[in-house]
Amino acid sequence: MRIIGIDLGERRIGFATSDASETLATPVKTIERGSSDAVAVELLRSTITEIADGEEVGSIVVGLPRRLDGSPNLQTPRVKKMVEMLSKQLSIPVVTQDERLSSHEAEERLAFSEKDWRRRKARLDAAAAAVILQDYLDARKQVSGESGESRESGEFWESSESEDSEESE
Repeated sequence: MRIIGIDLGERRIGFATSDASETLATPVKTIERGSSDAVAVELLRSTITEIADGEEVGSIVVGLPRRLDGSPNLQTPRVKKMVEMLSKQLSIPVVTQDERLSSHEAEERLAFSEKDWRRRKARLDAAAAAVILQDYLDARKQVSGESGESRESGEFWESSESEDSEESE
């Protein structure tokens, strides 16, 4: 079973996928976000279907933006709303994962292999999705007793969650 990671940006959305053993995250692709949250959620759903390509997907991991101190930032409520909208369209769990500094880490990793900043920028969102997904995979290993460093896991959204159970901030 695979897990798909998503980095929801304001202009672009990055995707990554795990290997079948749910151990290693790999960047897959970046798409333009779309004009509204509803359009973006439909693009997410169709891209998830395309990436899955008939393989079973166990869950979706979406990066949840926060300030460095862990408090919500201006993007946090928008991402939570999009996660809620997406979870209503999918029959698999949608999980959020702390994404603090994921883009910075992705940029550093890409700088080693790609010197041209234009090419790096084109791959950055998918690389950030891979960082977010890898953090999630590592956190799962840590919880199950295996060693490994990771960031704190975020929130869990079930596709059956009702609108009135939304967390207030």
